[in-house]
Amino acid sequence: MNTELRPFHLAFPVNDLDAARAFYGDLMGCAEGRSSDSWIDFDLFGHQIVTHLNPEGPSGRMTNPVDGENVPVPHFGVVLTRTDWQKLADRLAEQNVDFVIPPTVRFKGETGEQATMFFQDPSGNALEFKAFADDSQLFAV
Repeated sequence: MNTELRPFHLAFPVNDLDAARAFYGDLMGCAEGRSSDSWIDFDLFGHQIVTHLNPEGPSGRMTNPVDGENVPVPHFGVVLTRTDWQKLADRLAEQNVDFVIPPTVRFKGETGEQATMFFQDPSGNALEFKAFADDSQLFAV
């Protein structure tokens, strides 16, 4: 298997393309790619995400307990460097984003220690961005 990291692609529903454009483009700083009247491509830290218009938006929300927090499922995001994670956390806080789980460090002092934060886009899609204390522990058991 080729171990060279390749961009990930994720398509997901949103209930308002203008709100998605403002959130992913303006707030998150994602460059916009191709679009139509029913979808928009964004560059999320080198990965392709595509918002598809669905007036009903996402469905089937649940949570699972992780290190004392109720983590929203499903969710998606990117593992960033600690510097990039902090810049994003600061930008989101400055814009008064309502965090589902505010920027925090979980598994402190344990294998897999990581800075993490959860928030939602305007359609209710949950996002997690994290940064490991040691990137080699991404898949540690």
